[in-house]
Amino acid sequence: MPENPYVFKIQKYSIHDGPGIRTTLFFQGCPLSCHWCHNPESRAESLKINKEEMDKVSFALMEEIEKDLIFYDDSGGGVTISGGEPLSQPQLLFRLLDQCREKEIHTCVDTSGYGAAGILLKAAEKADLILYDIKLIDEKVHKKYTGKSVDLILENLKQLSRQKAAVRLRFPLIPRVTDTIENIGRVIVFLKENTIYRDIHILPFHKTGEGKYLSLGRKNYMKDIQPPYREKTAKVKKQFESNGFNVAIGG
Repeated sequence: MPENPYVFKIQKYSIHDGPGIRTTLFFQGCPLSCHWCHNPESRAESLKINKEEMDKVSFALMEEIEKDLIFYDDSGGGVTISGGEPLSQPQLLFRLLDQCREKEIHTCVDTSGYGAAGILLKAAEKADLILYDIKLIDEKVHKKYTGKSVDLILENLKQLSRQKAAVRLRFPLIPRVTDTIENIGRVIVFLKENTIYRDIHILPFHKTGEGKYLSLGRKNYMKDIQPPYREKTAKVKKQFESNGFNVAIGG
């Protein structure tokens, strides 16, 4: 598919963005600026799309998606819409979710939760599964490392819980940022007191996006940070499990 200003990458045969083998669409545009982001090219402002352009873009995307139907059927996979932040382009997001549902293709929306509640809740109604990152609880720390307040993200997760939406929580394990005993403890308390969700996937920090910062001429805040040791990941897993959570690493 030719490049367009709405989707900056299509990743085939992904096994880390939801169940089974998936095609992941990376939407352009993100309101956050997470220091550890491995897709810094997605931070360009997303463009508003008119109906004619959306018809063309969604048609091309569905052509790519349908090439992989056999893999979805065999593995229980489907399509994941990621980014960037997919909530930043709601019209295209909803169109693709509707088209996939018509074709009986399983859909995930991978979101930071930073977006209008109405858009998120509508996406949750249309998608089969929401992949929802919960990173930091402290307001000042969240602003320091993502550029935005955490309040909207936490409130949106509460609303998803009240709707009993299908959500897979994901905890990015970032050395020196999210991996503190205090932060993990506060994440656990928040989830137990405010949500129905007791399954969480730990996503250890990796350095696969490092070269992008160099090519884009952007500061890489995590240049000297190494991925967490296996023992550290196991310790965090145990901290969640001892509080009643079912935990997986990755995905």
